[in-house]
Amino acid sequence: MSFTQQTRTSVVFHTADAFTAAGGVAHGFATRLGGVSTGPYAQLNLGITRPDERAAVRENYHRFCAAIGADVTSLVMTHQVHEDTIRQATRADVLDDLLDPLDYQADGLLTNQPGLCLTIYYPVHRAIAAVHSGWRGTSLGIAPQAVAKMTALYGSDPGDILAAIGPGIGPCCFETHDDVPSAMVQRLGEDILSHCVPLAHGKFSVDLKGIIHW
Repeated sequence: MSFTQQTRTSVVFHTADAFTAAGGVAHGFATRLGGVSTGPYAQLNLGITRPDERAAVRENYHRFCAAIGADVTSLVMTHQVHEDTIRQATRADVLDDLLDPLDYQADGLLTNQPGLCLTIYYPVHRAIAAVHSGWRGTSLGIAPQAVAKMTALYGSDPGDILAAIGPGIGPCCFETHDDVPSAMVQRLGEDILSHCVPLAHGKFSVDLKGIIHW
């Protein structure tokens, strides 16, 4: 399916060309452009569970709905838990305040009631991290710690994060004494020994990239 980027009243979003051609469906896939949130949530933050200013989130919804031609007073929200529950939405599911807590969990919505606006979240946040993961940092879990901090500070979903292990020493050349495998085992468990191969002269060949990936 092809998509077209749209900009209305400074709100940038995408529309599905097939939906547009069919007509009768107000829809849009939000970006982060055109809202009023600041800091790590700038600009068009629509995440209702993030520690953003509530007034800013409400205004963002008003702006986005106005841009795509949907009724902000007819939103049906989701509490997504990465499962397979699909809820049949009705007018009774429209909250008095769109930031009110939901009394259900659902990763999908469907309805045959005209005018309802179904809301699904794709929580991809624009944030990056770069870490130096030598053998000490790797044994201390610097990479997963970076992911945890991105989650805490920026609302990132670990499942959305793309990671690359850059150029570095490989098992062909990284020969160590037993202090390195011992430190790895102490902090990461004995399964890590599959990446530490004993050599004939009493040293070990350590696959640091394999450990980071593991």
